[in-house]
Amino acid sequence: MKAIYLEKKTGHKSIILGDIPQPYPREGEALIKVHATGIMPTEFRWFPTFNTPEGKPRRFPIVLSHEFSGTIEALGAGVTGFEVDDPVFGLNDWFTNGAEAEYCVAPATALAQKPKSLDYIHAAVTPISALTAWQGLFERLKLERGQRLLIHGGAGAVGTFAVQLAHWHGAHVIATASSANLDFVHSLGADEVIDYHQTPFENVVRDISAVFDVVGGDTLQRSWNVLKTGGKLVTVATQSEGATDQRTRDAFMLVRADGSQLAEIVKLIDAGELRVFVAGVFPLAEAREAYDRAQEGKLRGKIALRVAE
Repeated sequence: MKAIYLEKKTGHKSIILGDIPQPYPREGEALIKVHATGIMPTEFRWFPTFNTPEGKPRRFPIVLSHEFSGTIEALGAGVTGFEVDDPVFGLNDWFTNGAEAEYCVAPATALAQKPKSLDYIHAAVTPISALTAWQGLFERLKLERGQRLLIHGGAGAVGTFAVQLAHWHGAHVIATASSANLDFVHSLGADEVIDYHQTPFENVVRDISAVFDVVGGDTLQRSWNVLKTGGKLVTVATQSEGATDQRTRDAFMLVRADGSQLAEIVKLIDAGELRVFVAGVFPLAEAREAYDRAQEGKLRGKIALRVAE
């Protein structure tokens, strides 16, 4: 099958378009005919990309992109709730090959039926960002109705979902964004939007119940000071995982696959409560260009690779 893959531990400039063996589903897994996949430039820096859970080097070739949409081609033993040809979306295991290929495998528990209101492109860029927002807000922060929530990076791939989910949940949402995105983030449901180029957020917000951070670095460190007593902070910024500060490491969260949560997100999307934003679409053969665009940053939503027409 055609796939985008790496043959050595390196960056996106070394990715290859070529042929590799098609995977087959094991017990509890589904084989997916991939229609589209969302790309994550930070994946080149993640531990699971090049290592096994035990810390040993993974075998090459390594296929990236672990969120996808497509149709079920075959089912492994013991899978229930899905049938061949079902349109689905979901996540692969981080420690296995991803979805920049004509076919991929995924645990059935990491899948959900594709939202009826979304095409395959928009569905493909949803799982990681939407689940990150869901788990950060509702599992880690335990967000409650009426709480004052500060979201850093409200216009980004994760931030757009975080703002919308928090608004739907009844929180008072304060978000940071660039001047070009102030109106956009307001339209997502933010009650207040701070232009981070013009106003240090700590000068205008205080007594915050919870902070959801996707920026990291100095922004994260300054955020501790705006929390009220007993307030909570979660960060999904990649650099926070290896921080020397124990408080920062404890606040870091890595998303996990969860088909049941995806099914709840599907309900919100099809009900019009959540909008999905695609910043650009590239064919599989132009994966390098897609990563170039994604690494430029300042995107509303995520870059997608179209695998099947």
